[in-house]
Amino acid sequence: MFKFKSTIATTIGLMLILSFAWSGAFAESYRIIIDGSTTVGPIAKAFAEYYMAKHPDVSVTVSESGSGNGAKSLINGVCDIADMSRFMKNKEFAAAVEKGIMPVAHVVAMDGIAIIVHPSNPIKSLTVQQVRDIYMGKIKNWKELGGPNVEIVMISRDTNSGTYETFEKLVMSKKKIHEKSEYVGSNGAIRQRVQSTKAAMGYVGLGFVDRSVKALEIDGVMPEASTIVSGVYPIARPLFMFTNGYPKLGSHIFSFITLYLTPKGQEIVEEIGFIPVTRY
Repeated sequence: MFKFKSTIATTIGLMLILSFAWSGAFAESYRIIIDGSTTVGPIAKAFAEYYMAKHPDVSVTVSESGSGNGAKSLINGVCDIADMSRFMKNKEFAAAVEKGIMPVAHVVAMDGIAIIVHPSNPIKSLTVQQVRDIYMGKIKNWKELGGPNVEIVMISRDTNSGTYETFEKLVMSKKKIHEKSEYVGSNGAIRQRVQSTKAAMGYVGLGFVDRSVKALEIDGVMPEASTIVSGVYPIARPLFMFTNGYPKLGSHIFSFITLYLTPKGQEIVEEIGFIPVTRY
């Protein structure tokens, strides 16, 4: 009798262990993979942290390889969501359709590209034309703009970046950036270079402006929420997440990609330093 009870207890124990093991495997069974823009990256990471706390059975991974690589990842089917700080190009859409992918854009926030300098730089305002002339190498020294007698150190994003392409379009008007410009791989890298180099100037998404650098007025307008939403600030853009088709209602992809429409999503976007699309 004792042996029979012991056998039952052992069997139940094994069943419970297998049950927990199965539930643990199931809990990790759903993944959302995100890749792309370093500008949109902080939003995606904050959304991921919030979503995983609400849904322990879901794993969300976020990589920041640049907008162009995000598009490639979606086209090649290796990510579920592509973060992009620019709209997809026609050739990217064509490549996607050839592979049976139908990119759908979701505007998750608004952003302004801030022109930043070291806090010690006395310059407070530039025009778009002056910024263009600096990056073309026409203006080489800060003294030409009323600043110190020191050569300007130009910092730019890498050419695969959506921020670079927006800057190239809205500021450079497709003019070539001077060969002396330094290229770095992220918004954070530009900020770090500017905050450690008194003669430097760079450009970053609004969410990367903090007290370690100084954002300049451009054409007499500061980059801030009200001027960006109203269209007064001249270097502004939407930020995107792209999916393959519109996500199925009720799916995890749908719930995640529509977070920006919820009060909590708007709060997250604003806390990071970007502008919610639904509040203005």
